[in-house]
Formats: sequence, C-alpha cells, structure tokens
Amino acid sequence: MAKKKITRKDVDGELLDTMIRLEKERKQIESMVSRSIESTSDGYHWEAFAQAKYLFLLREARHRNLRANYH
Repeated sequence: MAKKKITRKDVDGELLDTMIRLEKERKQIESMVSRSIESTSDGYHWEAFAQAKYLFLLREARHRNLRANYH
C-alpha cells in the first residue's frame, strides 16, 4: 500500500486551522479569568499556557510565510 505524501499545503492548512482554534481557546480562557470574582493562580497559568501555544504557532506561521485570508 502506498502512503499518501504529506504536502506543504496540507501542513500549512492544518497549522492555520490549529491557530484559529487556539486563538478562540485563548480568548475564552482570558474572558473566564477576567470575569472571575476570585481568580486563582491556576487560571493565570492556563491563560499563559494558551498564549504561549498560540504565539509558538504564530512564529511558525511567520517562519513559513503563511497568510490567513479572512473573508
């Protein structure tokens, strides 16, 4: 059986999809922490972790010269 060759276009598309998902997740966590009456350090850690994941993928997208075309 021949394996399907993974193309750069496939990886770029998956990267952009993941970035969009992580951006929504990051904003949701940020919103929850800001609306919380008693914010815990765990909330701030989750927020920082979500932001770090998003920024890592953003740097990778810049390195790959990707552009997201939003309509």
